[in-house]
Amino acid sequence: MASPSITLNDGNSIPQVGLGVWQTPPEDTERAAATALEAGYRHIDTAAAYRNEREVGQALATSGVPREEVYITTKLWNSDQGYDTTLTAFDKSMQRLGLEYLDLYLIHWPMPKTNKFVDTFKAFAELKEQGRIRSIGVSNFEPEHLRALVDATGIVPTVNQIELHPLLQQEELREVHAQLGIATEAWSPLGQGSLLSNETVTAVAEAHGKTPAQVLIRWHMQLGNIVIPKSVTPERIVSNFDVFDFELSEQDMASVSSLGDGTRLGPDPKNFEFTG
Repeated sequence: MASPSITLNDGNSIPQVGLGVWQTPPEDTERAAATALEAGYRHIDTAAAYRNEREVGQALATSGVPREEVYITTKLWNSDQGYDTTLTAFDKSMQRLGLEYLDLYLIHWPMPKTNKFVDTFKAFAELKEQGRIRSIGVSNFEPEHLRALVDATGIVPTVNQIELHPLLQQEELREVHAQLGIATEAWSPLGQGSLLSNETVTAVAEAHGKTPAQVLIRWHMQLGNIVIPKSVTPERIVSNFDVFDFELSEQDMASVSSLGDGTRLGPDPKNFEFTG
């Protein structure tokens, strides 16, 4: 079964469920991506900083799946922000991926003290104008970064990919997304595995005859999030895509949402300035 798609503010569509390859070693990435494509995934999310773009491209090239059927996202790393450096970094990512065009390019972090994200996004817009990128967006942007970007460029990002899971539900940020017409994409959607043994999640999973991971992915889907669970285990990659034949009740959704306590597992975008 195919993943449902979400229509972005530029008219393009993105599959709602994809494979993330954050922290997937290069030697495991090609196999994980190939397994995902064979299982029916048509959306893979990588980044220059993950150092596995080449392996994602190789998996696609050998999969037999037509290029136009697969949605590929990559991200610009912090040290490459700035107009000219963005253009150079994009070319390098495309060489590694082996692609003629990219479906979605994201600014990986806002780096507010460095304050180059506006010039960076202008370079993104130029690449989109040239037809080399279908959609442009951001990652880890807070409301003030989004508003500064829109005010300066007049362009609303299609996507903001953020840390989002039942512990950190990002209600305020999702409300800003809704107001601006930005799609919400969740990274670490399973709470980096911390929620898979949670009693509330396991109870809902048992009631549906599903795994805790499937329940968490379904929770994201029913909130309207794009979700990119990560795994290198073939069985889990396949299982994580088997989420289209059941639905969580309002009570199920409320139970999972009751876990929200604001716990952030990754860096805080307001002060994260790492360029290494």
